[in-house]
Amino acid sequence: MAQKTLNMPSRFATEVEKVEPEVPFRASQSHLHHTWARTFYSRPELYIRPRSLVEIQKIVTLARRMRRRVVTVGSGHSPSDLTCTSAWMVNLDDFKQVLKVDKERKTLTVQAGIRMHSLNLAAKQHSLTMPNLGSIDEQSIAGAIATATHGSSMFHGLLSDAVRSLRIVLANGQAVKCSPSQSPDLFRAALVSLGALGIIVEVEFQMQDLCDLEWHQTILPIEHVLAKWNKDLWTSSTYVRVWWLPYTRRAVVWRASKTTKPRRKPEYNWYGGSVGYHTYHILLWVAQYVPRTLPWVEWLVFGMQYGFNDGYTISAVEEQRDALLMNCLYSQYVNEWSIPLSDGPEALTRITKWLHGDEQGSGIAFSSKGLYVHSPIEVRIANTVDREPRPYLDTSYPDTPTLYLNATLYRPYGQDPPCRERYYEAFEHLMKKFGGRPHWAKNFQTVDHQYLSSVYDSDLDDYLRVRNEVDPEGMFLGPWHRRTILPPRSEMPVFQLEEKEIVRRQRRTGGTDWIGEQARWWDGGVDVFTSEKGSESEESFDLMAGAEAEASILLESLRDEGEAWEVERRIRENQERGKGAVGAFDKM
Repeated sequence: MAQKTLNMPSRFATEVEKVEPEVPFRASQSHLHHTWARTFYSRPELYIRPRSLVEIQKIVTLARRMRRRVVTVGSGHSPSDLTCTSAWMVNLDDFKQVLKVDKERKTLTVQAGIRMHSLNLAAKQHSLTMPNLGSIDEQSIAGAIATATHGSSMFHGLLSDAVRSLRIVLANGQAVKCSPSQSPDLFRAALVSLGALGIIVEVEFQMQDLCDLEWHQTILPIEHVLAKWNKDLWTSSTYVRVWWLPYTRRAVVWRASKTTKPRRKPEYNWYGGSVGYHTYHILLWVAQYVPRTLPWVEWLVFGMQYGFNDGYTISAVEEQRDALLMNCLYSQYVNEWSIPLSDGPEALTRITKWLHGDEQGSGIAFSSKGLYVHSPIEVRIANTVDREPRPYLDTSYPDTPTLYLNATLYRPYGQDPPCRERYYEAFEHLMKKFGGRPHWAKNFQTVDHQYLSSVYDSDLDDYLRVRNEVDPEGMFLGPWHRRTILPPRSEMPVFQLEEKEIVRRQRRTGGTDWIGEQARWWDGGVDVFTSEKGSESEESFDLMAGAEAEASILLESLRDEGEAWEVERRIRENQERGKGAVGAFDKM
């Protein structure tokens, strides 16, 4: 939608025309944003879908002048309020081109809005594929990187491990490139950026040769899984993941490795399709009112799908980009933490005991009486030992393989499960006992700067140092960042463009409305474009951005040769004149 159709104040229209009038500003005012799981809703002041780098730079320049926060969003797959805003929301779905294919190095350079599904399809044309995937491939590549998305393999780490370079538009409008050798501090911060540094616009991603995977999925007693834990459970195949069924004391073990065998689909199971999908959904809905039926639901649903006898196996041969995916089924809350792999047996044993009512044996100081939860617990692995450079906010561990435990709670027909608060409180209490790190995109409840400092140490400080240097006014900061990664206001005062949350309210149809406020709360309602002397001061924000760039040690090495944004020319001119944002149950 062009800017001329926006119902905005005349001063806003003036600013749009001032900043590169020939560059489109594709914004609308009627967008209702919600997460994939419809857990949170927000209504941004502007919803903007740029198609070029100069459009993105124009957005950032205007946001700085208009004193607005900028949030970048893709699929919204995170069920948290991380992407909620009442300010400006930038969606990069129209910024998704493949820019370069280097067959010799096996890399693809792409615009950051491309979804991983499309990235893999483009790579397939060159007999390449992504080396690892999480459970889905619907996220944008930038969003997956920004939240430390990972798969499950002893031989792979985070998806960001495959990033060779990034280009990012910072708060001063510059499009800068970073890599392990070029601005390495910015690179380490941007690999898991949490959307707080700028707008990632370009990713150079390492691919591998196209291949197929043969996978086997077997249901086993948990004693068998624990006995194999420190032997060959995680190294028997390239990709391994486990679904832990606490009530039946069994687990589903999924393994996959490369193969040249002919492709074949998994054996047909009538319960594994739409019948199982809708039956399970209805049973989960019934359990909202009769929670004690959940152990029975676990026994029935997974017994019908995977067999009631231990050792039942299903298998298939699929293209890697399909084999690694799973169906997330229904709207859900997800609380995932990483802990050292060696602590996995104790952690899973303790949570199982707690869910069976053995509070003393579990060592979890919360009552589980009358509490019943959904299952299974997803168990995955990553290994980044001796890998450099590491993201500052890497959820994996540098000196040991990492285990990820994922406590999923479904929202049948949009209804929140009654057990969520108590279950997640106990789950996080246990994870903290092992020095756990929360998955950035998930629904953790009891995490703040003080706790994160204890598990990230100087890495969190370094991340915040870089973040504050490249975005000194907080254009990319919101309430999620404030309550999670930022120090208390007494130690780090509110940034000028930082958005604050003012209200949450439950929707009648399920989910939570999220409402934020900025722009007028910082300056007490004074028109930011009018100084006390009555003269327009919007260009002074460009001047300040230029001065900040010149003063920053980090930014001295960021400019790309021959690729300076036009606003830099205007800044220099202003300075000279003295002027001052699959199947339902296949593979679980």
